[in-house]
Amino acid sequence: MGLFSEIFVWWNGQTMGTRFHTWRKGRLVGTDEQGNRYYESKDGAAISGYARRWVIYNGPAEASRVPPDWHGWLHHTFDVPPTEEDYTPREWQKPHMPNLTGTPHAYRPEGSLLKGANRPQATGDYKAWRPE
Repeated sequence: MGLFSEIFVWWNGQTMGTRFHTWRKGRLVGTDEQGNRYYESKDGAAISGYARRWVIYNGPAEASRVPPDWHGWLHHTFDVPPTEEDYTPREWQKPHMPNLTGTPHAYRPEGSLLKGANRPQATGDYKAWRPE
Protein backbone atom coordinates (compact mmCIF):
# COMPACT_ATOMS: atom_id res chain seq x y z
CA MET A 1 0.00 0.00 0.00
CA GLY A 2 2.99 2.37 0.44
CA LEU A 3 3.75 2.90 -3.25
CA PHE A 4 0.04 2.95 -4.16
CA SER A 5 -0.75 5.60 -1.56
CA GLU A 6 2.25 7.70 -2.59
CA ILE A 7 1.07 7.70 -6.20
CA PHE A 8 -2.60 8.47 -5.58
CA VAL A 9 -3.11 9.80 -2.03
CA TRP A 10 -2.18 13.43 -1.41
CA TRP A 11 -3.37 13.74 2.20
CA ASN A 12 -0.89 11.30 3.73
CA GLY A 13 2.62 12.72 3.41
CA GLN A 14 3.57 13.32 -0.21
CA THR A 15 2.73 12.05 -3.67
CA MET A 16 5.26 10.88 -6.27
CA GLY A 17 4.97 14.25 -8.02
CA THR A 18 5.77 16.11 -4.81
CA ARG A 19 8.65 13.75 -4.07
CA PHE A 20 10.11 14.28 -7.55
CA HIS A 21 9.66 18.08 -7.39
CA THR A 22 11.25 18.21 -3.95
CA TRP A 23 14.16 16.04 -5.08
CA ARG A 24 14.81 18.26 -8.12
CA LYS A 25 14.06 21.73 -6.81
CA GLY A 26 14.03 21.61 -3.02
CA ARG A 27 16.64 22.18 -0.36
CA LEU A 28 15.91 20.75 3.10
CA VAL A 29 15.93 23.58 5.62
CA GLY A 30 14.95 21.67 8.74
CA THR A 31 12.49 19.50 10.61
CA ASP A 32 10.23 20.19 13.55
CA GLU A 33 9.50 18.14 16.67
CA GLN A 34 6.68 16.29 14.88
CA GLY A 35 8.93 15.12 12.04
CA ASN A 36 7.56 17.50 9.39
CA ARG A 37 10.23 18.50 6.86
CA TYR A 38 10.55 22.06 5.53
CA TYR A 39 11.99 22.94 2.14
CA GLU A 40 12.96 26.01 0.16
CA SER A 41 13.58 26.25 -3.58
CA LYS A 42 17.31 25.81 -4.16
CA ASP A 43 17.33 27.69 -7.46
CA GLY A 44 15.77 30.81 -5.94
CA ALA A 45 12.46 30.38 -7.76
CA ALA A 46 10.09 32.99 -6.43
CA ILE A 47 6.35 33.51 -6.22
CA SER A 48 5.28 37.16 -5.88
CA GLY A 49 8.87 38.08 -5.10
CA TYR A 50 9.34 35.54 -2.31
CA ALA A 51 11.35 32.33 -2.43
CA ARG A 52 9.12 29.27 -2.61
CA ARG A 53 8.82 27.36 0.68
CA TRP A 54 6.84 24.24 1.50
CA VAL A 55 6.33 21.52 4.08
CA ILE A 56 6.08 17.75 3.74
CA TYR A 57 4.06 16.40 6.63
CA ASN A 58 5.04 13.37 8.65
CA GLY A 59 1.63 11.73 8.47
CA PRO A 60 -1.70 13.30 7.56
CA ALA A 61 -1.53 16.64 5.75
CA GLU A 62 -3.07 18.89 8.40
CA ALA A 63 -2.01 22.54 8.36
CA SER A 64 -2.62 22.93 12.09
CA ARG A 65 0.34 20.57 12.66
CA VAL A 66 2.79 23.33 11.68
CA PRO A 67 4.18 24.96 14.85
CA PRO A 68 4.12 28.78 15.12
CA ASP A 69 7.85 29.25 14.53
CA TRP A 70 7.79 27.25 11.28
CA HIS A 71 4.50 28.85 10.25
CA GLY A 72 6.17 32.26 10.43
CA TRP A 73 9.04 31.05 8.27
CA LEU A 74 6.74 29.39 5.70
CA HIS A 75 4.75 32.61 5.30
CA HIS A 76 7.85 34.84 5.09
CA THR A 77 7.20 36.53 8.42
CA PHE A 78 10.72 35.44 9.41
CA ASP A 79 13.63 35.34 6.98
CA VAL A 80 15.69 32.97 9.09
CA PRO A 81 14.35 29.44 9.71
CA PRO A 82 13.96 28.34 13.35
CA THR A 83 16.86 25.89 12.93
CA GLU A 84 19.29 28.78 12.35
CA GLU A 85 18.26 30.97 15.24
CA ASP A 86 17.58 30.42 18.91
CA TYR A 87 13.80 30.67 18.99
CA THR A 88 12.29 30.83 22.45
CA PRO A 89 8.52 31.10 22.75
CA ARG A 90 7.05 34.01 24.68
CA GLU A 91 5.58 33.31 28.11
CA TRP A 92 2.04 33.74 26.74
CA GLN A 93 2.52 31.21 23.93
CA LYS A 94 1.09 27.77 24.54
CA PRO A 95 2.66 24.55 23.27
CA HIS A 96 1.45 23.51 19.84
CA MET A 97 -1.71 21.41 19.75
CA PRO A 98 -3.11 19.84 16.60
CA ASN A 99 -6.63 20.44 15.35
CA LEU A 100 -8.74 17.69 16.90
CA THR A 101 -11.91 18.38 14.90
CA GLY A 102 -13.34 15.18 13.49
CA THR A 103 -11.47 12.95 15.92
CA PRO A 104 -12.71 11.21 19.08
CA HIS A 105 -10.82 13.84 21.10
CA ALA A 106 -12.71 16.81 19.60
CA TYR A 107 -14.41 19.27 21.92
CA ARG A 108 -18.04 18.41 22.57
CA PRO A 109 -20.00 20.88 24.68
CA GLU A 110 -22.68 19.99 27.20
CA GLY A 111 -25.81 18.83 25.42
CA SER A 112 -23.96 17.59 22.35
CA LEU A 113 -25.52 14.51 20.80
CA LEU A 114 -22.03 13.07 20.30
CA LYS A 115 -21.28 13.40 24.01
CA GLY A 116 -24.25 11.22 24.92
CA ALA A 117 -25.82 13.81 27.20
CA ASN A 118 -29.28 15.30 27.02
CA ARG A 119 -29.83 18.96 26.40
CA PRO A 120 -31.31 20.89 29.31
CA GLN A 121 -34.94 21.87 29.04
CA ALA A 122 -35.70 25.30 27.64
CA THR A 123 -36.17 27.84 30.43
CA GLY A 124 -38.73 29.97 28.66
CA ASP A 125 -36.42 32.95 28.24
CA TYR A 126 -36.37 32.47 24.48
CA LYS A 127 -39.00 34.16 22.38
CA ALA A 128 -39.24 32.89 18.82
CA TRP A 129 -39.22 35.48 16.07
CA ARG A 130 -42.40 35.79 14.06
CA PRO A 131 -42.76 37.96 10.98
CA GLU A 132 -45.26 40.74 11.45
